[in-house]
Amino acid sequence: MKLKQYQTDTLSVLRRFFEQARMAGPKGAYEAITKEPDQAKRLGRYGGTYTPLVELPTVPYVCLRLPTGGGKTILAAHSIGIARDAWVEKEYPMVLWLVPSNTIRLQTAEALKNARHPYRQALDEAFDGRVRVFDIADFTHIRPHDIRDHCCIVVGTIQTLRVSNTEGRKVYSHNENMEPHFTALPKTLPGLETLEGGGVKFSFANLMHVHRPLMIVDEAHNAVTGLTREMQARVNPSAIIEFTATPRLNSNILHSVAVAIPAVDTEMV
Repeated sequence: MKLKQYQTDTLSVLRRFFEQARMAGPKGAYEAITKEPDQAKRLGRYGGTYTPLVELPTVPYVCLRLPTGGGKTILAAHSIGIARDAWVEKEYPMVLWLVPSNTIRLQTAEALKNARHPYRQALDEAFDGRVRVFDIADFTHIRPHDIRDHCCIVVGTIQTLRVSNTEGRKVYSHNENMEPHFTALPKTLPGLETLEGGGVKFSFANLMHVHRPLMIVDEAHNAVTGLTREMQARVNPSAIIEFTATPRLNSNILHSVAVAIPAVDTEMV
């Protein structure tokens, strides 16, 4: 699927941010780009100083503002390859792709698994077809060789991980099926949740923490709460990219597209 100019421009700004963040840090890169005259004019009231995550101050965290129908999901797919090249420096990154509802979760996972869909085609092009997509409900299907040899994308809802008490939540619970992911790790690692009797929990959350996923957040205005920040620290992302039409003003808005009406709308609704 050929991208429109405003979409290409959006991705170019994102790439520049990650490239500059390697040298100047996320705050320096964000403020250098958003203070450029053209970019400052484009951002308008959405411009401002960079606000790092309290729990993850060195993790790049930016928001891309695109209107409904502006192709947020196709840009999210393209952004994974950009983050891989310019920031993550891992041939096959882990990706945690969060959406606002179960309906959108199922639609997004289905589209990303479909080899004929533009979203999946963008990923296959970036990773030479080495892509695995999992619904978060099926996280026990992930195998160590999937992570080693493929870009693995787990699609879930923000609500699945947004909990203050992790009791009873499958993604935070010990699961013996996850043991192969942890057998080669030290018995204790900083930041990992442990069992009451000692030893690391074989949990999805701990798996994410170890592999430091790129976090894609769809319709991020629904995610900006203190509790979500706690969740992000548990997951330990390498970077966070938010996509929304209605961002909060403290969301580190890197780029803003005012109006866009694609000829063919592939956006998830």
